[in-house]
Amino acid sequence: MSNPKDYPSVAQYPISKRWPAQHPDILQLYSLGTPNGVKISIALEELQIPYEAHRVTLAASDVKSEEYLSLNPNNKIPAIIDPHGPEGTPIGLFESGAILVYLAEKTGKLMGNNATEKAKVLQWLMFQVGGVGPMFGQLGYFHAFAGSEIEDPRPKQRYINEAKRLLNVIENQLEGQDWIAGDFSIADIAIVPWLDTIERVYRAGEETEIAKFKQVRSYIERFNQRLSVHKGREIFSKI
Repeated sequence: MSNPKDYPSVAQYPISKRWPAQHPDILQLYSLGTPNGVKISIALEELQIPYEAHRVTLAASDVKSEEYLSLNPNNKIPAIIDPHGPEGTPIGLFESGAILVYLAEKTGKLMGNNATEKAKVLQWLMFQVGGVGPMFGQLGYFHAFAGSEIEDPRPKQRYINEAKRLLNVIENQLEGQDWIAGDFSIADIAIVPWLDTIERVYRAGEETEIAKFKQVRSYIERFNQRLSVHKGREIFSKI
């Protein structure tokens, strides 16, 4: 497999052979309705950036296909191609955190109004990328998916404990404010889909005692009331 690179047009990207663009003049999103996947569709809806969504499943036939690996060698979703990248040339990107930063900087929105605010938003974005996502993902594996068959209780308990610790960090940060870094930002778009997954997908509400975290519960409700969130999640049921 060659290293991913950028091309003069969307049609020339190898991924377009498998997922052809109907509207190559707008941003192309390759994703699925997972916590990481909906980060980008929600951000695009919030930022009102026109995009075309392509459903890429987690099956090896999709994420490990030659076409997909040409854009994302890490064989995960999401990935994008922006035909109007820096200097007006196309750019392909993977990793949800990097894509969120790119979109926020492209539009000048959702990442604070000055250098200090930007640093705070990035701090909490990294908190999700390095902590909430990996730890909640392991909780899901050992509680709801294949790892639940392991008889040794220690792996599952490790991630239950870590999930509760992270929930407490978020709970304390939200005291007296609606959003994690002050104003609504890409950090919220990164964090809340993972919080929502604890009960909705993993069915681990009782184990994590999430009902005790009143600020977290209100945070999830506020986030889910946004029209961009509804649209960003709904898109994957339409394709």
